[in-house]
Amino acid sequence: MVVKKPPMGWNSWNTFGANIDESLIKETADAMVENGLLDAGYEYLVIDDCWAERQRDKSTGRMVPDHVKFPHGMKAVADYVHSRGLKFGMYSCCGNLTCAGYPGSFDYEFIDAQTFAEWGVDYLKYDYCFRPMTQKGDLLYRRMGLALANCGRDICFSACSWGADQTNEWIKSTGAHLWRSTGDINDSWASVKELALKQYDYLTTNGQGCFNDMDMLIVGMNGKGNVAVSGCTEEEYRTHFSVWAFLGSPLMIGCDVRNMDEATKDILLNKDIIAINQDPAYRQPFACGNHWGHREVPVLAKYLADGDIAIGVFNFVDCQVDPFISLDCLGINRSSGKAISVRDLWTGEDLGVFTDVLRVTVPQHGAKMLRAKVIDA
Repeated sequence: MVVKKPPMGWNSWNTFGANIDESLIKETADAMVENGLLDAGYEYLVIDDCWAERQRDKSTGRMVPDHVKFPHGMKAVADYVHSRGLKFGMYSCCGNLTCAGYPGSFDYEFIDAQTFAEWGVDYLKYDYCFRPMTQKGDLLYRRMGLALANCGRDICFSACSWGADQTNEWIKSTGAHLWRSTGDINDSWASVKELALKQYDYLTTNGQGCFNDMDMLIVGMNGKGNVAVSGCTEEEYRTHFSVWAFLGSPLMIGCDVRNMDEATKDILLNKDIIAINQDPAYRQPFACGNHWGHREVPVLAKYLADGDIAIGVFNFVDCQVDPFISLDCLGINRSSGKAISVRDLWTGEDLGVFTDVLRVTVPQHGAKMLRAKVIDA
């Protein structure tokens, strides 16, 4: 299986944690369709940790769904999710136990991969807790990658090793389609800022076929749910979504999609921002300046498949900034005879034609997402 674009979908953990059941998953599937999320590209519905019984079936060695939470079993849940046009995802862990203490897949990789395939699973999030200290992480992820590749079903492999143990150096050997470069997110601006600024170290290691996962989205949580802390302002949620989209992170919604407000929908359904994330070329972003050398005001660009240039300016400081962007840094020098026509992807406003220099104003904790078309000067 080859995955050509960052996966998009919804994951149960950020809002619901252990409080998941069959009814919630069905209602979420309905909401994803009815609210336009599926049409926008959010195709995976993923159940995270806490779905299983505490012990495997003694006769078969297989994991067993919690009989109270999922009385009809996982195949029935997967069938319902598929009936709504969505793809179905589940969770396991490379250790003896999952992070919440349920059975992990260590030494059961091929059995579990086969079980997931028979249930109709399309996506596996694979965590890193309770790994035996005598076992190397790269080997354990290769085991599951090989098991999934031989299970008889296409299953997107999401490696959630938190960037630990130099994950970026070995993850592409495992067959994983995406890999977590960070620890867990929580619903706060401080968490968004921390995870975003870590990405300076990974700009050169991201790439097509194995996407850098910055963890699930907190847009729309508004201080409620399993990973809730202080919540964020609408501006901060917009910046969060902008960074994740620009850097090519999978876009996995974490809020309760059954109860989204209009501001949340406006962010998550912005087709122009999603298009940057899903651009088929998936080229590496590059730094094209910052605000007076300030690491916390990154200015990034990347070339898109149609020849346009995406420009992202992200303000993690506590005041307004007004950075300059030299077109020479974008690859357009004075002798080229070229200029750029720029559009703001959040407002839809055409900002005009620029030669030599583009200057933008970005509010505190805000972001500018721009699409520049190269034209004759």
